[in-house]
Amino acid sequence: MSLSDVKRYDREYVMHSWSVQSALDPMVITKTQGVFMWDENGKRYLDMSSQLMNQNIGHQHPKVVDAIKKQAEKVCFVAPGFAYESRSFLGKALAEITPGDLKRFFFTLGGADANENAVKMARAYTKKWKIITRYRSYHGATYGAIALSGDPRRPPVEPAMPGVVRVFDPYCYRCSFGLTYPSCDLRCVKSVEEVIQYETPETVAAVLVESVVGSNGLIVPPDGYMQRLREICTRNGILLIVDEVMCGFGRTGKWFAVENWNVVPDIITMAKGLTSGYVPLGAVALSKKITDVLDKQMLWAGLTYNAHPLACATAMATLQVYREDQLMENSVAMGGVIRRELEAMKAKHRSIGDTRGIGLFWVIELVKDKKTREPLVKWNAMGAEAAVSREISKRLLEGGVYTTVRWNFLFIVPPLCIIEEELREGLRVIDKVLDYADTLAV
Repeated sequence: MSLSDVKRYDREYVMHSWSVQSALDPMVITKTQGVFMWDENGKRYLDMSSQLMNQNIGHQHPKVVDAIKKQAEKVCFVAPGFAYESRSFLGKALAEITPGDLKRFFFTLGGADANENAVKMARAYTKKWKIITRYRSYHGATYGAIALSGDPRRPPVEPAMPGVVRVFDPYCYRCSFGLTYPSCDLRCVKSVEEVIQYETPETVAAVLVESVVGSNGLIVPPDGYMQRLREICTRNGILLIVDEVMCGFGRTGKWFAVENWNVVPDIITMAKGLTSGYVPLGAVALSKKITDVLDKQMLWAGLTYNAHPLACATAMATLQVYREDQLMENSVAMGGVIRRELEAMKAKHRSIGDTRGIGLFWVIELVKDKKTREPLVKWNAMGAEAAVSREISKRLLEGGVYTTVRWNFLFIVPPLCIIEEELREGLRVIDKVLDYADTLAV
């Protein structure tokens, strides 16, 4: 089949997510390897976004590909109700890396249904129904998960799942309270407890947060935030659920991002980096106090492809790669390179308002005016309003770099296997493209 057929059939028969279908002209990808991908014309692109911030170990790792082949030759599928080798051993392997006593796992298809099942379990355990989440958040696109999200993709599909209450974020660059860290005394986390009291703790089952906010601006919480959130939940008899779907598995230099603040939640949700996107899989990690209760009642949760044997074998191989290739150590080392280079870029470019990140999880926030912090592209811009974002993406692709540009956020989230030479190659292209952004800033 010709590449022209691939594009034609895509246009005729495939619907793409988060897109106006009539406006699409997708690039055809013919090959991927390591931190690179190639299009139909043979042009190479450096993947500075790990696809959807999930290909943590890089493309086509031979050990994971081999594990998939071997599992497919052995057993492709058995129903979720059976015990099976790859399921059992994956549970044991995860229990060796999860913090505290989160040692039991419910395996799902991905991050969205991991979050939905976490909510089901929190409600079953507490016998309460309200879930507190944040405005700048994304927990998935299924009906329940999008209801949990604060992302602007939520309102178009409302009304959705009831019982969600939102609070403000630890977004220091744009503090909702007009304060400055650390003199603010973390007013953002104090407000969470204030909302809990308004709602009454007797109705709140859990607080659900991304340890590090991902697609809504990559917000790294200031030190003290996660620790005090843990204290607030404990004091009020509320579960703390951390969404590690995007920031887990070495992305921040730790197995789980929440470990950067020495916090042990009651539930962790995970996906993306669990298999590095090679095969769909998610999981809910549960603490002992929760499983002690849930073990004695019906668990109203399950899908045909939960705990898929092929996916579990893939995850086992992926966990091995993280260790053998020392990817978390590399995440910390390359994160230091990014930090230094972005500090220099910020001093050079008038369009850079803020840079922030941890490990290999970074964003450049673009502004029209550094003093007023007016965004270069407004929050939730679409259509013509998002033309600048599309132009930046286009120029990056022309320079051989693929990454996510959303509103005024330019993400730098490469695979954890990236080496310094490759990283600097990508940063040079970004630096050059920011000259264009500077022409739009004052």
